[in-house]
Amino acid sequence: MVESVDADNPVTGQSQMQVAWSSEEEGASATISKPTGMVIEQKYTSWKGELNPRWMRNWSILRHHLFGFVKKGHRPWPLVIRIIVLIILLGSMVDVALTVLSSLIGVAELHSLFGVSRDNLYGHVMGFFPRNILFYPVVAALLVGGMVSEDRQHGTSALYFSRPITRFDYVLMKFLSVFLLLFIIVDGTLALYYLAEIVAMGHGWSWIIDTFDQFLIAALGGVLLCFTYTCIGLALSSISRGRFFPGIAFLAIIIGTKTVAAIVERLFDRSILYLISPHDCLAHVTQALIDTTQTYDHPWTWSLFSLLTMNAIAAWILTTRVASMEVTRE
Repeated sequence: MVESVDADNPVTGQSQMQVAWSSEEEGASATISKPTGMVIEQKYTSWKGELNPRWMRNWSILRHHLFGFVKKGHRPWPLVIRIIVLIILLGSMVDVALTVLSSLIGVAELHSLFGVSRDNLYGHVMGFFPRNILFYPVVAALLVGGMVSEDRQHGTSALYFSRPITRFDYVLMKFLSVFLLLFIIVDGTLALYYLAEIVAMGHGWSWIIDTFDQFLIAALGGVLLCFTYTCIGLALSSISRGRFFPGIAFLAIIIGTKTVAAIVERLFDRSILYLISPHDCLAHVTQALIDTTQTYDHPWTWSLFSLLTMNAIAAWILTTRVASMEVTRE
């Protein structure tokens, strides 16, 4: 940028920064007028530097969110959120402690209640209370609250999209940030639970071979839970401009639909309304996959279809809203 200066137009120490880049036309220029009457000659030049690889740019977004829990220099998560997430992480490992305790005191009845079994593996991931109706929705609401909405509110999207970062990469890294944090809490504690049973009870390879498929199916249910909660939460975050609304709306959807469906079942003895509840659709599908007692009257394939529909709608809302984000503060 070059600003014309003469005796009638002295240098005042104040200027207006306006820069434009073009990768198509070399040496192009434009002339604009400032409100003060000064003429600025604006030159366009192509970028000739070397960019970091795509994976490195994406990794910078991912670590910006993940490392904020444990390391300075990244996205600073509020202290209250860190404490709540830590409490939920410890609360999700109660089964681990009870399994170790049962092996230490040698009480068979205690181990039958809390030891690894088909029903307990299902319950560790999809247990109604406190995990899947309290722990997991709360931590998901805290994580997705400002993930996209604060970028709109504070104009952070201008920092992302003014650089060579595609909107697909932006959505993918935001999604992975929330998904991985939920995955550590849900499936990470499930893996510790399964490992504690092996170590504490001294099980051999035959026991592992007999139960490992059940563990994998329960872990698959956890993946479905993390994916669904992340998708719905980010969709709500993308239509908001603050942290409060997405979290409250997410809890209202998960807990509200569950409550309404349970009331209708009590009144009319029909479970069909559970199809509007993400919690119950996940629970029904996982019950069918792990082959435990099903607590719903309608076919589990209906719940699977409803779950896919919910995720598709949430993904459409998220991608549409991110596509409308401009390289300016909104």
